[in-house]
Amino acid sequence: MSTLGSIIYGLGGIIHSLLTIYIWVIIIAALLSWVRPDPYNPIVQILYRLTEPAYAFVRRLMPTVFNGIDLAPIIIIVALQVIDVIFVNILGAVATSL
Repeated sequence: MSTLGSIIYGLGGIIHSLLTIYIWVIIIAALLSWVRPDPYNPIVQILYRLTEPAYAFVRRLMPTVFNGIDLAPIIIIVALQVIDVIFVNILGAVATSL
């Protein structure tokens, strides 16, 4: 594998890690929404700022509330998993071909 291939392969690993971290942020924010934490807590505010733009985007595209349950986090997690598998595999294939 060439140096450029190694860089691309490493970039795929970084993207995979970032997507995994964001998935965990969404899971934690969804779990916290069940207990109604203090909205002035700095951690809650950070989680809200990280997840609400993605939730708003999905909510604009389709209805996400069914029987009082918001499915936006699940939709986002599934989409991120699909993006992760496709993108990282493409980067891996490009890296091995160089």
